[in-house]
Amino acid sequence: MTIIHNTLLLDQTAWDLVLDVNGNIALAGAPYAIAQDVASATRTFLGECWYDTTQGIPYWQQILGEFPPLQYVAEQLQDAALTVPDVAAAQATFTSFQNRSLAGQIQIIDTDGVTNNVAFGG
Repeated sequence: MTIIHNTLLLDQTAWDLVLDVNGNIALAGAPYAIAQDVASATRTFLGECWYDTTQGIPYWQQILGEFPPLQYVAEQLQDAALTVPDVAAAQATFTSFQNRSLAGQIQIIDTDGVTNNVAFGG
């Protein structure tokens, strides 16, 4: 089965919409679209989506300004990644924690078995 997963293409720096060569809003297809949607899901704060306040990670409530176990943070990132359609598995790993900044990646496997990494922090 081939995944048909499209999403609006976002600029990797500004995290804003991008236009294609014809001036239309650009789309991204799988597997990049899945990775981008995972990145968006892990950037969403709990309660931020007014249409579904249950989505998101409890950054304000339990992570930022606190010192939760890294396993808890990893679980929150993995759970958020698994909310994205076509994500079959997610594993968060951390590469550094310096000056209150956490960096790492989330390895995702989609329903076609394709592996992709979503980096964060740093």
